[in-house]
Amino acid sequence: MSTAGAFEAAGSAGAAGVGGSAGAPGAAPEYAAAGVLAALGARGQTLAVAESLTGGLLAATIVDVPGASAVFRGGFVVYATDLKASLAGVDGGLLAERGPVDPEVARQLARGAALRCGADWGLSTTGVAGPDPQDGIPAGTVYIGLSDPDGHTVSRRLDLVGDRPAVRRATVASALTLIAESIPR
Repeated sequence: MSTAGAFEAAGSAGAAGVGGSAGAPGAAPEYAAAGVLAALGARGQTLAVAESLTGGLLAATIVDVPGASAVFRGGFVVYATDLKASLAGVDGGLLAERGPVDPEVARQLARGAALRCGADWGLSTTGVAGPDPQDGIPAGTVYIGLSDPDGHTVSRRLDLVGDRPAVRRATVASALTLIAESIPR
């Protein structure tokens, strides 16, 4: 699961101002999802997800868009660490060494979603929604991952503020923004 230099993205975002779609920074997640689905549909490409801290909210936001089934293949909610390995194909040694909140875990989750669901693109979320830290990692620490049709992977770190629902919503918005920014125009 390598990261292509030109495809690599890094950065962080706060809870305010995240989200958006092509041409609409700050747009609500459902509008971002609609833009992503339209762009992928125009290219004849598909999407799958692997979610941890968002617990299905990313998939739910995607399938709220009418016609999503033409592009969205499905995905996994892999909340428990062992399921990240057994269902999404994340390397068990990596999980044992670094834990589930890690940029490489996010990349492997995204690639695993794409491969195991037969999709062109994979999108993932992993992190700490809060309110308490997890294994010394502060609440609001999140990694989102993306795998493109060529198998290149990328992750982005988010340092979010807010309560648990706000962190989860901001993660979904940021994941949709990441893929929207990555689809060639």
